[in-house]
Amino acid sequence: MEFENIIYEVADRCATITLNRPEQLNALSPAMVEELRQAYAAAEADDAVWTILVTGNGRAFCAGADVSEIPDDGRVIYEEAYLSTLAQWEAPQEGTPPFRTMTKPVVTAVNGLCCGAGLDWVTTGDITIASDKAQFFDPHVSIGLVSGREVVRLARVLPMGIAMRMALTGRHERMDAQRAYDLGLVSEVVEHDKLLDRAREVVALVNRNAPLAVRGTRLAIRKGRDLPLHEAEILAEAFRERVIPTNDAKEGPLAFMEKREPNWSAS
Repeated sequence: MEFENIIYEVADRCATITLNRPEQLNALSPAMVEELRQAYAAAEADDAVWTILVTGNGRAFCAGADVSEIPDDGRVIYEEAYLSTLAQWEAPQEGTPPFRTMTKPVVTAVNGLCCGAGLDWVTTGDITIASDKAQFFDPHVSIGLVSGREVVRLARVLPMGIAMRMALTGRHERMDAQRAYDLGLVSEVVEHDKLLDRAREVVALVNRNAPLAVRGTRLAIRKGRDLPLHEAEILAEAFRERVIPTNDAKEGPLAFMEKREPNWSAS
């Protein structure tokens, strides 16, 4: 697939989406947002893709929304008639992967500056690793805007006091990669020049497992977070039962008994 604002590549059962507006610090324009939606949909629908990897080109991962393209009234522009689609009633998602409805896991490789809407990949992705040059902050209050879904999501990932500090100090204080790791915002910090190689290694580790089992496990965790524990357990068991009749559920124990690598078919 050919795009102007992102690069989309599929190899080794991985769809790599690279944010590619380096001169604008990969800030999200309406055109870029639309391309991302198409890329997510393509990856989710492609049987050759088991995992999605998102990273950025240049010194920034994503600097949030492109303020030069925000209308004077601050509204998000839609091509459809006003309030005619569900997306217009929802909180604006901008570059966020459709994590509530997609099945395939998202690995995020933060290569540099990550702020504002760029934080959405960190808080909604499934595995996030960061370059040692990565920095995180939320600039909304520094440009006169309320921090909306971004900081609400941060407060579900970080301790309340830390999320509040990031939200209220705005662009005047940045969190480095090591601090983000210590607080659990990212799962690993690697040398900058090794980031993409390590991200692909992580993707390969995920893809060594049964893809339907990976998706069911991801859904059990994601959808169970907002439920009481017992209901979340029941939901997770329902996902387990759906996978039991599959070929991969039979192949896994057989390969273990035969002491060989399993041959997953995603069926």
